[in-house]
Amino acid sequence: MRQIIFILLFSILANSCYEQERNCANFHTGTFEFETFLNGELEKTRFIRNDVIEIDYFRGKSDTATIRWINDCEYIVQKVHPKNMAEEKAIHMKILATNKNTYTFEYGLVGSANKQRGTAKKIK
Repeated sequence: MRQIIFILLFSILANSCYEQERNCANFHTGTFEFETFLNGELEKTRFIRNDVIEIDYFRGKSDTATIRWINDCEYIVQKVHPKNMAEEKAIHMKILATNKNTYTFEYGLVGSANKQRGTAKKIK
């Protein structure tokens, strides 16, 4: 019984020391791809980002947004030419983990508790 408790405590301690890699600066600029399921279909978005502008390409159309970095791993995206009230709302992006050429992120409307997650791949 003591061995089981010792193993359990050791595994909890070992897991609590693990911290995911976050080299966010490597993903401030570049060309990226993001895939997601919309209405049961896999959709791909490609975007090009520099320190202040992001251009998204989705279903043959492009859209431009400004970027304001809060810190090394968080930024706010705001569409330059919103087409409706929903597009006027800013989106808060947070990089949660990085790995070679991919990063996992969380995003949602600024001020909203509702968040989504995704993974983007740096292709250039």
